Amino acid sequence: MSVGKVYLIGAGPGDIKLITVKGLECIQNADTIVYDRLANPRLLSYRKPDAELIYVGKLPDRHTLQQHEINQVLVDEAKKGKVVTRLKGGDPFVFGRGGEEAEVLKEENIEFEIVPGITSAIAVPAYAGIPVTHRDCTSTFTIITGHEDPTKEQSNINWQRLASDPGTLIFLMGVSNLPKIVKRLVDNGKDKETPIALIRWGTRPEQEVVTGRLDNIVEEVEKAGLTSPAIIIIGEVVNLRDTLKWFETKPLFGKRVLVTRSREQASDLSQKIEDFGGESWEYPTINIKPPEDFTKFDLAIEKINDFNWIVFTSVNGVKSFFARLKSLNKDIRVLGNIKLCAIGPKTREEIENKGLIVDYMPEKFVAESIIEGFKTILNPNEKILLPRADIARPILIDSLLELGMDVTEVMAYRTVIGSRDNEELLTKLKNKEIHVITFTSSSTVKNFISLIENEDLETILNGITIASIGPITSETARSLGIKVDVEAKEYTIDGLVQALVDYTN
Repeated sequence: MSVGKVYLIGAGPGDIKLITVKGLECIQNADTIVYDRLANPRLLSYRKPDAELIYVGKLPDRHTLQQHEINQVLVDEAKKGKVVTRLKGGDPFVFGRGGEEAEVLKEENIEFEIVPGITSAIAVPAYAGIPVTHRDCTSTFTIITGHEDPTKEQSNINWQRLASDPGTLIFLMGVSNLPKIVKRLVDNGKDKETPIALIRWGTRPEQEVVTGRLDNIVEEVEKAGLTSPAIIIIGEVVNLRDTLKWFETKPLFGKRVLVTRSREQASDLSQKIEDFGGESWEYPTINIKPPEDFTKFDLAIEKINDFNWIVFTSVNGVKSFFARLKSLNKDIRVLGNIKLCAIGPKTREEIENKGLIVDYMPEKFVAESIIEGFKTILNPNEKILLPRADIARPILIDSLLELGMDVTEVMAYRTVIGSRDNEELLTKLKNKEIHVITFTSSSTVKNFISLIENEDLETILNGITIASIGPITSETARSLGIKVDVEAKEYTIDGLVQALVDYTN
């Protein structure tokens, strides 16, 4: 068997979007991912389904594996012929011990590559509104390990030089040594009124910042109860935080939001949440699948010119319809004499992306609103095609039939329960690491309930904000024992996010 290859990559400081393009490719292509505590676990969702995960995370007071054991894991996995991604927080060559791992791989004649990451030394202060350099303050910065005990007899750190350095000082992972670091600097002549900040879990929803001066920062940190992981930044640039802080001022800062819609549709909602400073955590409770039997669907398409209207109730319905149209070797020219109705602007947008114009969209994006509008524009006995989900509410078709319409309903797609393991979801819910849950349809609510059916609903959702896209979804949630805190006034993704922003501010 040929020897594999190891990629030593930096995962960045925490925000998953701060990983490099190449770093993400390494995760996607890896057979084995060896990851540590400071690498955001959300990055692992980009792995191949069959990729092996090996956790080697360290805490200040205990190690899952010693460094020599981690080195051996990399060697062993590579010698199995695997592509191995070693995923580290920050940058592998900035106190990441990547150099040591690379040396071992070289000794074992194992091919490796270094994929740099954005170091927390720069990115974390930036998210706290603290530039490490500034023309009016300093043109230099120094990065120092915070792990070394400042009181040991022979130090690798020149404390006298650091104390006299007018530039910014950045200590990585030094919370437990903070009193000793401060004492060493002051004893060596550093002005005790020098500004200092500690930033915990920078770039994540848990980001916490404590500021002060060298002479009071220990007390301020104790008062705040701040613990590792955190970086320490010292210098005049800390004073710029009051002016430049931006991340913590975003309306959804500090909120980790569970997105329950299907993976195909989750990205739009996730992006808007993160634009407002939240962190989206995608956990699809539904998957979109094609019908098991296309007979009725295909028959409707073969007789498409018999219809006066096609009513699309979702983006998925549009995508499924046009995919089937193409598979039957037909194109949009067959729709030339047919009028089109869309529920909601996203559904309309999807239709218009096909080069078609929507003839009617109701003011409110529910079936009841369609019926009210249709009363004024439909003629009796007009033929309507309704391609939609297998579990769609019957009210639309029933109401159209009451109006005297000739309705053909076809299953354009199926919605099935999400297939992900729910252990991770339950852990995050129980640890209150999820702050908001969003529901975008009744099926997302029902499937969510199925995923946590053995748990006490009131206990597990206590303190978590529930946000619904509209009254139908809210009604379903309440009927299943879920209290809805936020309901969108406009029943769209934009409306849902805006309602959440309004609620939290």
